[in-house]
Amino acid sequence: MLATVPTTAARSGRHFTTAVLAVAGVIPALLALLAAWRAPRIHVLLDYWHVLARITDDGGNLLFGQVFAYHLEQPFVLPSLLFYADAAWFGGDNRPLTVLTVALVGGIVACLYSMLPKSLSAQGKFALTAGFSWLLFTSHAAEIWLQGTNGISWIPAVFFSALAISRAHHGRVWTAAIASVLACLSFGAGLPVLFVVAIVFGLRGRRTTALGFAAAGAVVIAGWLLTKPVGQQSLATSAFDPDGRLSVILVALGGLWSADLAVAAIIAGALTLALLALLSTTLHAEPQAAGWIGLGCYSLALAVLIGLGRTSSQVPIGNVGLISRYVVLAALATSALLVLVALYRPQWPLRAMVVAVVAVSLATHAIGATKADNTRRGYAPLALTAIALRVNAPAVLTQLHIQRDVIPAARALGAYPFDPEFTLGCHGHELGDSLRTADATDLPGPEATGDTHGAVTTRRIIGDTLVTGWATINAAKPDCILLADATGTITGGGITGLPSTAPGLPDGMTWQATARPGNETLTVYAERDHHLYRITSGG
Repeated sequence: MLATVPTTAARSGRHFTTAVLAVAGVIPALLALLAAWRAPRIHVLLDYWHVLARITDDGGNLLFGQVFAYHLEQPFVLPSLLFYADAAWFGGDNRPLTVLTVALVGGIVACLYSMLPKSLSAQGKFALTAGFSWLLFTSHAAEIWLQGTNGISWIPAVFFSALAISRAHHGRVWTAAIASVLACLSFGAGLPVLFVVAIVFGLRGRRTTALGFAAAGAVVIAGWLLTKPVGQQSLATSAFDPDGRLSVILVALGGLWSADLAVAAIIAGALTLALLALLSTTLHAEPQAAGWIGLGCYSLALAVLIGLGRTSSQVPIGNVGLISRYVVLAALATSALLVLVALYRPQWPLRAMVVAVVAVSLATHAIGATKADNTRRGYAPLALTAIALRVNAPAVLTQLHIQRDVIPAARALGAYPFDPEFTLGCHGHELGDSLRTADATDLPGPEATGDTHGAVTTRRIIGDTLVTGWATINAAKPDCILLADATGTITGGGITGLPSTAPGLPDGMTWQATARPGNETLTVYAERDHHLYRITSGG
């Protein structure tokens, strides 16, 4: 009886460890899901409206042939269909696409889990899977949880590629082929997968199958090169620039280790690439390493594609590899590296693996907090898109980089903001309503002291103009901003709580607004706690 006590205690300890690791792996997914659910309803990015305008007629009907047209020089079939489904079935709500993005990333984690070697203990598998979760649901990737356009443009191709690699790792030819086709139809990020799957089958000793996939990959690439649009379709440079492109490739591979400093990401990317190469050449004869070597090759292929096709000097952060959504490939590369290390040193104790996974996961997630904050601040002003679309302000839509041609189709589909649920969010005041302007209080100008003052920073306050300013009322931001004509009729509205746009302006007190086109001078009103303030001062 006494001899069974240590065994029971050991089992309890293993179960507890497994439970802790499982919970730890769920936490980042829940954080990403929360961000996706709390994302704004409006799509604020050009790509969504551009694609929707291309694949629909003015009656909101799907032009199926246009689904197969290229977007940014790349296939875009599945994202186009998802954009249309979102507009037609979910009222053009951004959030179903952000939540779907989270689900697809969860699918990538599941694909990686399915490739873990059977020789690993349950605790080891849960430890590595928790690491995959923290790396893929990283705070670096905030933009794909905030705007479904980013996620659905990029993640389906990565998901189907990961699925194809995992199926090839298990020797499943047809499922690997189907997943590869779906990846290629999703985006340019899926184009290398047939070659990667060929590598995985080759490492597993199935040379005929590998040659078949490689040949299919060559046909796909040749077909793409022959049919893609001529000329640059993005802001990428067409210069030779091997040094600049190499820096982008390495930054993309090491993007988890820096929020805004390219040099740190370059060093991390170089180390990641070197270790992947070393371990891949060492373990290439091990069948259980095949999928992980393939995953490392896929990450490198994506980094090369970004370096070749997206290198630009016009990116505010300086290096395009630091863009939030591209961190997914760094997460894949790091995940492959963690497993290859575990395969290279199977004798290392579980605690060493757990320490390594925890250190990498928490460090990279914390580093990404700065990028996540910058992403949220950068997207905040774009929320004016809903009002600009609703009042049909072409000049402001151009400034916001929104396709105005989509308005008839969006209105026909009843997509937000062309649905009954649209609101200015201003205590019941809506477009076309009349304000009781006699009850408004003039807001003191910027020269005033105290906790209540503000100003308009736009010279001409007329329709179809991006009107900007700031206001603090009782040391708080206004609840909302309204634009009204001389009769008090509301012709436009705005958004508040924006980041500071200039030194000296209080952060979070900035606002911007727009109104329907017209040359009549408008008046700006701010409302706070159901009290109306007239903002007349410039500054």
